[in-house]
Amino acid sequence: MLQERFVVVGAGTMGVGIGYVAAVAGYRVELVEVDPDQAVRARQALDRLVETGVARGKLTGADSVRTDIVTSLDELAGGPDVVVEAVPERADLKREVLRAAQALRPGLLATNTSSISIGALAAGLDAPDRLLGLHFFNPVPAMALLEVVVGPATSEETTAAGLAVARRLGKEPIVVRDQPGFATSRLGVAVGLEAIRMVEDGVASPADIDKAMVLGYRHPVGPLELTDIVGLDVRLDIARTLHEAYGERFAPPALLVSMVEAGRLGRKSGEGFYRWEAGVRLADAGLPA
Repeated sequence: MLQERFVVVGAGTMGVGIGYVAAVAGYRVELVEVDPDQAVRARQALDRLVETGVARGKLTGADSVRTDIVTSLDELAGGPDVVVEAVPERADLKREVLRAAQALRPGLLATNTSSISIGALAAGLDAPDRLLGLHFFNPVPAMALLEVVVGPATSEETTAAGLAVARRLGKEPIVVRDQPGFATSRLGVAVGLEAIRMVEDGVASPADIDKAMVLGYRHPVGPLELTDIVGLDVRLDIARTLHEAYGERFAPPALLVSMVEAGRLGRKSGEGFYRWEAGVRLADAGLPA
């Protein structure tokens, strides 16, 4: 019996995490990454995740998973069981990738968008009823939640297939309608943007704002640390999408824009609201002059 195939397009942080959990679930994983340097980093990140999985007993050994990395969809055979698009949060790029991915004739075609309309992404597809959103959360191996986002054309069969894949990956799915920001991004970004405005206004330090949410509301991490983990550039892209949809309540704070322009993207760049080293939070990084 041939091993079922799971294709992930985009081998950034999210794509690597999705690929890993799919491999642990028994799929043969094929990651597509057009940037050769990022492909090397993705291979290294996957190897580290596999080593950790073996050490924690989730895998019997490194040879128990199969993950391949290619630089183009053209290198893949047709008929994969699942294709998940996980490229940056830009509607034009996602539409381009999804149109190319549908040519593989996957059993399930999904997008990992956290805020863009599924209906808008499906509009250029031959079979818009076969697309849905699978919104994973970072870090993918550790986060149990998975939003299954149903577009206006998504069929019941596609929704059922998405739920089945979610459960096979060991996730707890929730089904949400196709509204900008869905459920989690809309709520999470609202809190995150307000926390950034509080820093702008000098209400308190990032560490104390985060401590207030951790101790007062039992959040596992504060909204500013979470922004660093997700990536300030990702948060900015989502905020702009929600700003367009809902108006000024989601307007990106000037501080967020300036930090992204300065390359302070959070954990992945080593500095955001905090300083980071080897993925570990150190101290407040201070604010731009």
